[in-house]
Amino acid sequence: MTQVSLSELIEAAKQGQLVSFPTDTVPALATCPPSAAKIFAAKQRAQTKPLILMGASWEDLLPYVQGTAEEVTLWQAMAQQYWPGALTLVLPASPRLPKTLNPQNPTTIGLRIPASPLACEILAATQPLATTSINRSGEPPLETLAAIETAFREIYTLKHPDVPRDAKMGSGLPSTVAKWTGKGWEILRQGSVVLPELSP
Repeated sequence: MTQVSLSELIEAAKQGQLVSFPTDTVPALATCPPSAAKIFAAKQRAQTKPLILMGASWEDLLPYVQGTAEEVTLWQAMAQQYWPGALTLVLPASPRLPKTLNPQNPTTIGLRIPASPLACEILAATQPLATTSINRSGEPPLETLAAIETAFREIYTLKHPDVPRDAKMGSGLPSTVAKWTGKGWEILRQGSVVLPELSP
């Protein structure tokens, strides 16, 4: 693990290097979308498990999805209600999305804006990044710098002079994942965000 400044981490992500930074849920493992295959390799992750495209604003993420004007209006309403926050929206992907983010089904993509000012500052500078939790596939997410340093020596992390290496970063709770079916929303994973409109 290489600890770097904020500007150095942003530049590394832009150049397709693997980086990690805190979010509101668990620390992210991230890189620019064209280099997403590096995340699958580092995590030993199955190609059937897509990555999430994380951005700083709805406007930054919009070019990566496609739908009717009515659908986009509905998606934006959901985004405005729950973002920034721990809700991932799975939407139809546009041709702009690199297939490496979802190798088995590149027609959809999960999107999220984290409720973390630091993460959003990074994402605003890099533009949307391919992300996932930082851990080996099948193992629990890593939540401290010490754990990340032990497991992933090849990635870039932020210098945290005021944060103990064993301090937990984020809530530790996964995001809720809601998929657009063409007619409404389907919960693929119930996380910390509860959608009242979908409750029984």
